[in-house]
Amino acid sequence: MSDLKLRDVRKSFGAVNVIKGVDFDVDDREFVVFVGPSGCGKSTLLRMIAGLESITSGELTIDGVRENESEPTERGLAMVFQSYALYPHMTVEENMGFALRVAKLPKAEIAAKVREAAGVLELSHLLDRRPKELSGGQRQRVAIGRAIVRNPKIFLFDEPLSNLDAALRVNMRLELMRLHKQLDATMIYVTHDQTEAMTMADKIVVLRDGLIEQVGAPMALYNRPANVFVAGFIGAPKMNFLPASAEGGGLRLPGGAMLPMAEASACAQVGIRPEHLSLDPLPGEGARWQGTVRIVERLGGLTNLHVDVGSGFDLVVQAAGAHDAQTGDTVTLAADPAHLHFFDHEEQRIEPELRQAEPA
Repeated sequence: MSDLKLRDVRKSFGAVNVIKGVDFDVDDREFVVFVGPSGCGKSTLLRMIAGLESITSGELTIDGVRENESEPTERGLAMVFQSYALYPHMTVEENMGFALRVAKLPKAEIAAKVREAAGVLELSHLLDRRPKELSGGQRQRVAIGRAIVRNPKIFLFDEPLSNLDAALRVNMRLELMRLHKQLDATMIYVTHDQTEAMTMADKIVVLRDGLIEQVGAPMALYNRPANVFVAGFIGAPKMNFLPASAEGGGLRLPGGAMLPMAEASACAQVGIRPEHLSLDPLPGEGARWQGTVRIVERLGGLTNLHVDVGSGFDLVVQAAGAHDAQTGDTVTLAADPAHLHFFDHEEQRIEPELRQAEPA
């Protein structure tokens, strides 16, 4: 397998700048996920790596070799698209071996490679079928198999699971994770789904408006998001955000909660993940609210409560699935100070010092 490096890579369509200067590395055998909202440039960036879009400026190297001007077929990469793009008149075996036949490999070698890939993907019993006889998950595995037989330097995946239903997406996600380990492969994967990114990636690249907001391991982004955008995009349910104002040597939050803090004026927002709020807490320090339950979302093992804490703000709190809260109940919430996130007036992460509360 191989590594890849991008240095100040940019892409423009006429006067429109789509990729505005990105730098990152993909290490050998790493599973890297590009994630971000629609229109952020993640698929364009993947197509630039594949050679399907030209690079306006900057440098792309694979194994230390500049590949900016190389044709897609010369880069040694294989791409799996959102659409399966299978030939309907060909069997599974013919679809998987098509690129090898175009390359004029010997028939025996093609058959061996196809059989090996089919075994890895559990498609051996389907080699004689045509795409119309397959389920969506099976068709996607055939598309992946078509990439495997080429033994590429790097696998590229452009939202390959978005056409599948929810249950099948989970199964295929697990299949791709297993495949990454089994093939010991370098993979780059594009998705708008932060759950896919968190569960699959060794490293996540968060993109917004053609720029990289943060690069890091999934839990690093979860625990220490660089800014409000990353904090809100990574994690489900979404992080709660509350405006904050300096008051009396501390930080005042909506709903009356107060945090004793040095240099409170630097902080404009406080973020609290739903799983880091506690219901009906014991007496203690930290931000506390009393509010009214507006919505109860029961998800089986977990329950999400939307709690009106006053001043026009709701907090979402994640509780055990068996929690018996009902709409209209009055509840007390507390935030663990160790799990609060603070952001300045430019929406960037800061690390203010929390002081001990004065004894009552």
